[in-house]
Amino acid sequence: MSSSTSAVAGAAGDTEERTRDRVLNAVLEDGPVSAAELGSKLGFTPAAVRRHLDALSKAGLVEVKLVANQKTGAGRPSRRYVLSHRGQAKLGNDYLEIATDALKVLGEAAGEDAIRKFARDRFAAMEDRYAKALAGVEGLEARADVLSELLSTDGFVGYTRKVDTKVATALMHSVQLCQGHCPIQDLAREFPVFCDMETEMFARLIGVDVRRLSTLAGGGHVCTTHIPVGREKAPMRAEKRTRIQFTKQERPR
Repeated sequence: MSSSTSAVAGAAGDTEERTRDRVLNAVLEDGPVSAAELGSKLGFTPAAVRRHLDALSKAGLVEVKLVANQKTGAGRPSRRYVLSHRGQAKLGNDYLEIATDALKVLGEAAGEDAIRKFARDRFAAMEDRYAKALAGVEGLEARADVLSELLSTDGFVGYTRKVDTKVATALMHSVQLCQGHCPIQDLAREFPVFCDMETEMFARLIGVDVRRLSTLAGGGHVCTTHIPVGREKAPMRAEKRTRIQFTKQERPR
């Protein structure tokens, strides 16, 4: 290969890498984001953006999350892209490691209560912002749906699932608020109090006691929060009737 040909190939490789970095940064800024949304933002054809996303996925820099339709829950889940831990490291996002080390020092110096206060304060601004967005939203299911959208905007890949459970006396309706991604997963794994504070925030925002079923930090595939939204009285069983047979002599006249 001539020197001029090598230079052209090298330049093409550099351009390809720079383009891929643009896609990676776009996922960082807008994730969870679909391939179509990325193509529209960057001016790429669908084939081009999917080629770059496939390469980034194989390199372990982005992850695919399947997100259910937030409005109806019907249809096939859509594919959304978020940064993986390796992708965050590539872009220099080592703040979680720094924060973890800092909280360890804080705990040693001031105790567990200081860490709990830090976690509570961390969610205070988020709760205030979410509360404003939820103002005027009536109904527990509707509030859960809006909350899932707010979480998605902040990179948590939020969505909801409806669950009905039949028991002896009632039909229990509930919603599962799910988070397919957690930007502070490593921090929460070291300090579960962050998951506790988040759960308490969800309860206040939705207006009902909730229960955390699983967390990414705890090894789950998704963070899942159980939200009871109501119950209906089960239909009463038909009263069992006994048919009485009379003989001709016993039959009333």
